[in-house]
Amino acid sequence: MIKTTLSARRDAAGSNQGRSMRTFKAKLLSTALCGALGVFVSAAAFAEESPKAEFVGAGVCANCHGDQVEGMKTAKHGIALPKIKGVEFEKSCETCHGAGSLHVESGGDKTLPGFATVSNPKKLAGRDASASCLQCHADAGRSHWDGGAHDRANVSCAACHSVHNAQSKHGQMVKKTEAETCYQCHRDIKSQMKRSAHMPVEEGKMACSSCHDPHGGPTPKQLKAPSVNQLCYSCHQDKRGPFVWEHAPVRENCLTCHAPHGSHHDKMLVGKQPFLCQRCHAYTRHPGTLYDASNVAAQRSQIFAQSCYECHSNIHGSNHPAGKALTR
Repeated sequence: MIKTTLSARRDAAGSNQGRSMRTFKAKLLSTALCGALGVFVSAAAFAEESPKAEFVGAGVCANCHGDQVEGMKTAKHGIALPKIKGVEFEKSCETCHGAGSLHVESGGDKTLPGFATVSNPKKLAGRDASASCLQCHADAGRSHWDGGAHDRANVSCAACHSVHNAQSKHGQMVKKTEAETCYQCHRDIKSQMKRSAHMPVEEGKMACSSCHDPHGGPTPKQLKAPSVNQLCYSCHQDKRGPFVWEHAPVRENCLTCHAPHGSHHDKMLVGKQPFLCQRCHAYTRHPGTLYDASNVAAQRSQIFAQSCYECHSNIHGSNHPAGKALTR
């Protein structure tokens, strides 16, 4: 009888505890919901109360950014916007940077929310800055920008181009020449261009964009041709062929023998003669002696400093019936 009474009391206590716990959880959930609802209501009220930025005009922008506004008057964008896009000059600043009334009201105080309502592409992440430019410049010339090498590296348009203070005559580059602009990142290529044999980029006879498309492309290294050879043949048409006797490396890839940007060897070769040819061709029959394994060093000294193309002059290919060895 006593055991039964104790068991009944424990069951009743457990039931009461369970009801209390359920009541506590219900109150906690209710409080959380009310709190969240209060946050949503407060955010909505704040959004309704916060003023929207309005256009103020380039004249107001000039009060603080006079150099940029004056530069815009003679810049290509300042001239093109009214003529091509129908945007009057007074709205030219805010067309790219956003409405500036709240920015003006902040008085230059960066701690105020209104200061950041205008955007500066130079301070934005690459893709965010480029998105502003691509609103107008999303034509065929930049159809491969998305997913291209520079886009994947998060390089912005502002890294190479300047709207207000362009330093070059063409392309509104941030440097005086296209090459100097590219060298900001591609310093290894700059060192190759300083070698004794190099592409005539610094002489002004060609530019980086003569071979590469900086705005992206479907080919490796953003080349302007489907392959390296086709790109080289656009200038070196005499090497194209077809030849009766072909030199296999020439047909496969010009870069097998030539450095594309610069080299310290003649003809921008990747190695010095005759060692370049000996990477593929054995030299045991030059000069016409039997191969002697015990005197390899002596045979090597006999061909040292002699150029293979003194005899094999048609190194890229020959159309002569007797030109199997590319000698004529």
